[in-house]
Amino acid sequence: MELKEMIAKYDVENQFKVLIESYKQVEYAWNLNIDVSSIDTSKIKNIVLTGLGGSAIGGDLLQNFFRTELKYPYVVNRNYELPPYANENTLVIASSYSGNTEETLSAADQAIKLKCQVACITTGGKLEEFATKHKLPLGKMLKGYQPRFALWVNFFTLLKMVQSLKLVPEQNEVVNSIINLLKRKGEIYSQTTNEALSLAEKLVGYIPLIYAVSEYTSAVGARYKGQFNENAKLHSFYGFLPELDHNEILGWDTFQPKQINLKLINIMDEDYHPQVKKRYEITSEIIAKKGCEIINISSSEKSWKERLVDIIYLGDWISYYLAVVRGINPTSIDNINYLKARL
Repeated sequence: MELKEMIAKYDVENQFKVLIESYKQVEYAWNLNIDVSSIDTSKIKNIVLTGLGGSAIGGDLLQNFFRTELKYPYVVNRNYELPPYANENTLVIASSYSGNTEETLSAADQAIKLKCQVACITTGGKLEEFATKHKLPLGKMLKGYQPRFALWVNFFTLLKMVQSLKLVPEQNEVVNSIINLLKRKGEIYSQTTNEALSLAEKLVGYIPLIYAVSEYTSAVGARYKGQFNENAKLHSFYGFLPELDHNEILGWDTFQPKQINLKLINIMDEDYHPQVKKRYEITSEIIAKKGCEIINISSSEKSWKERLVDIIYLGDWISYYLAVVRGINPTSIDNINYLKARL
């Protein structure tokens, strides 16, 4: 069966089109006018982004995106409660694509009780009602996507919010470059022969293990893992250098490729610390000797922020194609729906 036929058969909700048009999410988000006048930025001493799944990964990406520029302590909270230090000096950004994520609603309610400064990012639902009731800043996202396919509208709405609050430097130039990048790469990855499809075909029959770098590409590792889970319906795992060289590296001592079908994906970048680059080299040498195939993924874009987006976008396409070539609907979330119904 040819690629177009497989896409037509298995991608019943046309996520192919959504991926190609990812740049439109950025354009939409960047044109938002978010009223942040209720936030007193002079009081802010730390920032908590509270969200789950596709609504939390944008928060992870913000930390990597501004790894040398964000001057506030910042965490992504993935639970019902806020960290114990949250108070009137904490900016809590509640992010839920649907607006009905119960953990996020619980944390947002707690934020109000603790007198935190609160802002919301959502398409609607109970979180929009909450924001309206309490007169909170609201980044209103575009509806109609699966949350994991809405990363770009989520992230760039978050980015527009923190820029509007003047918590980060102005980003207009790099955002315009990213829009052009996503347009260009969307055209490339939608061709019948392309890098994303080739990498997906290499992963058929294997569990992907992703190695990234803390603070630099940790959001990339988490994103790849989540996309392999949700789109391709595969187990996938990730680890971060340099930490994994202090523990996980010993797990390779007893690795046997005949017992577990595993392929390693290294997320590479020129900005890594020289010792981290050396660690990748030596760690990969150890793993290759054990018979595990290694795939190195990097970007040749000019700036750090563009490379970060570029690598994530490639991973989205890889996981999409891995679903299609395995005969799986990349959109279905049966187990998640069952769990929500039981809860």
